[in-house]
Amino acid sequence: MAELVTILIDGLTYASWLFIVALGLTLVFGVLKILNIAHGSFYALGAYGAATMVAWFASMQFAPWLSLVAMLLAAVAIAAIVAPLTERGLLRFFYGRDEVLLVLTTNALFLIMEDLTKLIWGANPYFVSEPYALFGNVDIGVQSYVGYDFMLVGLAVTVGLAVWWGLNRTRQGKIVLAVIHSPEVAASMGVNVSRVYMVAFSIGIFLAALGGAFTAPMISVQPGVSVGVIILSFAVVIIGGLGSIEGAAIGALIVGMARSVAVHTAPVAELFAIYLVMAVVLMFRPEGLFQRIQARKI
Repeated sequence: MAELVTILIDGLTYASWLFIVALGLTLVFGVLKILNIAHGSFYALGAYGAATMVAWFASMQFAPWLSLVAMLLAAVAIAAIVAPLTERGLLRFFYGRDEVLLVLTTNALFLIMEDLTKLIWGANPYFVSEPYALFGNVDIGVQSYVGYDFMLVGLAVTVGLAVWWGLNRTRQGKIVLAVIHSPEVAASMGVNVSRVYMVAFSIGIFLAALGGAFTAPMISVQPGVSVGVIILSFAVVIIGGLGSIEGAAIGALIVGMARSVAVHTAPVAELFAIYLVMAVVLMFRPEGLFQRIQARKI
């Protein structure tokens, strides 16, 4: 029984940060129709930015709980700086062109950003230990778990509900949904489609950076961390259905639980278990579990 509880908690913790990152990926696809290969790089920038901000806050001898604010500010800063440069300076020139060209463009951006992070932060790993100890330990049965993991689950739920509410219960969200369904009709009704693209892309980058920032205390932040994240994020959105918030949540839970079961029962099959689940889902639901919009073929 104790092992089952451990598997469930580990799977839920893993799914929580993965959902935040995948939510940004599926939002960008839903609005801009872009399969953003560089999404993992924004996650890495969030992790590196959080490591830098937390270290600076610690050097200034601020209260330890402010390290959480530092990580949030890092994600906001990454989105505020990188989003305009990427969307206005690069992607907007490729709207309406062949989808393969967009994939190649974001892949090139991914390679550039990988080298850029090495130039800025070097090749040595960074460790963000301060926030991880803020929530103490939680005892469940005979096992003790880190409280930070449960905070991360709460953050994922909060982010998911906030994005859902923003899209479905606000005027701005209705405008975004209109652009998703038909940019041409939305533009004819006076909607500034270019601005909607910019805002949606900024939120997508923020979510990726937020996932990276709040995952940084749990991992070693080092070059290459973005590669595994983008693969897992694509697995999540493919399982759940491109462009679906509900699909991203269910997909993240499936991937998280599959990985947790594999890690605790057959560690060598960790990645195999994820790809196996994805293959089984696509066999019966090629469009994903919660596909809402027709994915463009590449």
